[in-house]
Amino acid sequence: MAMIIRDVSDADLDAVLSLNQSEVPHVGSVDLEKMRWFATNASYFRVAMSEDELAAYLVGFRPGTGYTSPNYLWFCDNYDDFAYVDRIAVAKFARRSGIASRLYDDFAAALPRTVGIMTCEVNVRPPNESSMTFHQRLGFEQVGSLVSDDGNKEVSMLARDLSGR
Repeated sequence: MAMIIRDVSDADLDAVLSLNQSEVPHVGSVDLEKMRWFATNASYFRVAMSEDELAAYLVGFRPGTGYTSPNYLWFCDNYDDFAYVDRIAVAKFARRSGIASRLYDDFAAALPRTVGIMTCEVNVRPPNESSMTFHQRLGFEQVGSLVSDDGNKEVSMLARDLSGR
């Protein structure tokens, strides 16, 4: 399956929002206004397209963006510099195609060489076992955890060393 990775455009946002919402609770629910905010403020927001169909997207941030996500802020409190994967989703038709790994690699390639780690979080309550397996395969390791939603949600804070890229 041939896929092209490119910067998100305004015309993509409805499809990106639809894919995002189809993956809740594995990714946080957002509205179109928040997607527009991501498109304007994220350090990295790219989509993978298969012909004219959205196959996947990834939103990433660097420190100092003004993003108020508790997970992002945890990394800001614990690291001076990092690349944070806020959210990624892959359409059902594109799963197991390698596109998620390609998006992570593309994000890493877009970073200055001085950025030593890529970070993200994965739900452990409710569990997202396939995402945890995927991230462990990419070399991510747990560096902390964060409990929210009155103790009903817990995420594993993960980091991956980028020094060998």
